[in-house]
Amino acid sequence: MSVRIRLRRIGKNPKGRYFFRISVFTKHKSRDGRSLEELGYFDPTKEPPLVSIKMDRLKYWLSCGAQMSDKVKSLVEKAK
Repeated sequence: MSVRIRLRRIGKNPKGRYFFRISVFTKHKSRDGRSLEELGYFDPTKEPPLVSIKMDRLKYWLSCGAQMSDKVKSLVEKAK
């Protein structure tokens, strides 16, 4: 089973103010589908953007062979 750590969009606001959760998915799930686990959130509407990540769970999933999307990689680097 191939596992990816990527963003899941929530909040369907007509003004485009989206809120994202950092979630673990199997590779074939859709962007807004059911996730295996939620690791944190990303709120780009705030200034500066808010990022919260459970680093211990992120390290666990990476040790299990999960791969991060490019956007999640950049968010993890900013959260450190």
